[in-house]
Amino acid sequence: MPGEHLITPDWPDMPAGVGAIATSRLGGVSPAPYGDGAGGGGLNLGEHVGDDPVQVGLNRARLRQSLPGEPAWLSQVHGVAVVDAATVRPGQPVRVGDASIASVPGAVCVVMTADCLPVLFASRDGKVVGAAHAGWRGLAAGVLAETVAAMRAAGAGGITAWLGPAIGPAQFEVGSDVFDSFMAGTQGLDEASQTGQCFVPFPGRPGKYLADIYGLARIMLARDRVTDVSGGSYCTASEPGRFYSYRRDQVTGRHASLIWIK
Repeated sequence: MPGEHLITPDWPDMPAGVGAIATSRLGGVSPAPYGDGAGGGGLNLGEHVGDDPVQVGLNRARLRQSLPGEPAWLSQVHGVAVVDAATVRPGQPVRVGDASIASVPGAVCVVMTADCLPVLFASRDGKVVGAAHAGWRGLAAGVLAETVAAMRAAGAGGITAWLGPAIGPAQFEVGSDVFDSFMAGTQGLDEASQTGQCFVPFPGRPGKYLADIYGLARIMLARDRVTDVSGGSYCTASEPGRFYSYRRDQVTGRHASLIWIK
């Protein structure tokens, strides 16, 4: 699989014994609307979006060439359940979860997204890793906290994180329900102020905001003493030549963000 179609995380403090990549929409075989946006094949990895399962299988096989093992694919439901990636095996029923962790070499944690935020985690000693799917519902419900707690239960001490490709703050329009959900969960005046700053009122549209999902994730992570956080510079919705976006296209593919212990 051509390396230029994979994203190497801009993650300066990722431990040396950990591997991590994210995919783009490029480099696969799926036709439109799951293609590369320019008439070529797309690297759609989602089996649940209407793409031909054979094409998805070929795309996953291409991705597999860059990994030490089969990814622990999950059925994501915008919840907070965390799965041990080592217990997910090919041929078994797909497990429901929005995050996974691993503490053994070769077990590959993976989350799929197309605007939602993927967050990759690693303990500083490289002995525990994790991945979480954080759409606004899962983020507000605590999926990042659950992932960090599961990693610490598996022996992680200090934890560092990377925020992968998601919809950017200039494109993520939300309603007052989203604003209210996050504000209701704030802990203290300082956090309430920081959270409020992640919502910019949409001009001329009362009750609508532009939300910074990257900023909200950093606030959530700081609650659990995860403050060394890299990434967060992408916008899936405004880069059609590189990323799938559900908000932009509705019918579209899914990318993956993956992490493992070497």
